[in-house]
Amino acid sequence: MSLGSEKAAEVARVLGEALPYIRRFRDKTVVVKYGGNAMVDERLKSGFARDIVLMRLVGINPVVVHGGGPQIGKVLEQIGKESRFVDGMRVTDSETMDVVEMVLGGLVNKDIVSLITRHGGRAVGLTGKDGDLIRARKLTISRNSPELDAPEIIDIGHVGEVASVDASVVDMVVAGGFIPVIAPIGVGEDGHSYNINADLVAGRVAEVLGAEKLMLLTNTEGLLDRQGRLLTGLDAAQVDELIADGTVHGGMLPKIQCALSAVKSGVRSAHILDGRVEHAVLIELFTDEGVGTLIRG
Repeated sequence: MSLGSEKAAEVARVLGEALPYIRRFRDKTVVVKYGGNAMVDERLKSGFARDIVLMRLVGINPVVVHGGGPQIGKVLEQIGKESRFVDGMRVTDSETMDVVEMVLGGLVNKDIVSLITRHGGRAVGLTGKDGDLIRARKLTISRNSPELDAPEIIDIGHVGEVASVDASVVDMVVAGGFIPVIAPIGVGEDGHSYNINADLVAGRVAEVLGAEKLMLLTNTEGLLDRQGRLLTGLDAAQVDELIADGTVHGGMLPKIQCALSAVKSGVRSAHILDGRVEHAVLIELFTDEGVGTLIRG
């Protein structure tokens, strides 16, 4: 069935609009943090996989870092273990860490690899423990209390932050023509595994790889101002001001801080994308409008 003239003109316009972006990003690295609704809605999952495969086919090097908090919570519930959080971070004892490794490094990671494969791509699943990719250090939380002379130190178990990333592991996978899919688990100097926030891992991976772009998929439109309006193009100084005046707060704060750190460390741009929009990654990459909030250094 042939396209009507109006539809054909629209297709030609879209392809023409995409061409300069394809040329611009060819051979460049784009790190995508995959999470939120895009990981659970079947339509969005398929759309995401197609986007990643298309990026690779036109010469862009996508690197996927994924989360999996809801999936971890579901398995913990199935085995009768309560999920506890402190300041939004999961308290992770040794038993919980075993579940985290099974879910992130096994179930979720391999599901994403299979999804990309089904849509014509070639992917390799990694955790930060593979090839010593991600070195972690234990994260502790301190709280100030008027009743105490010194801050209270809270131990939340096997929760870590990124100490270092070995880019050679990812470079080897990309050079072989594969798409790296990374689970945010690192290993400490003590040999223990640590669960790390996926946004932070994506940001550090983007920094170390010298990525052109960092994309963080979320369940929101992007960064909103105090009136609820979407903020689209921001520079680092403007973001610093929004953090200082409290406009950026709650769950958006670590994402924005991650994006800000990336652009200050040489990543060309960072994007907070609405992962509820089908093909959000392609729209951001290959159209003039984009979706979400763009942050430049």
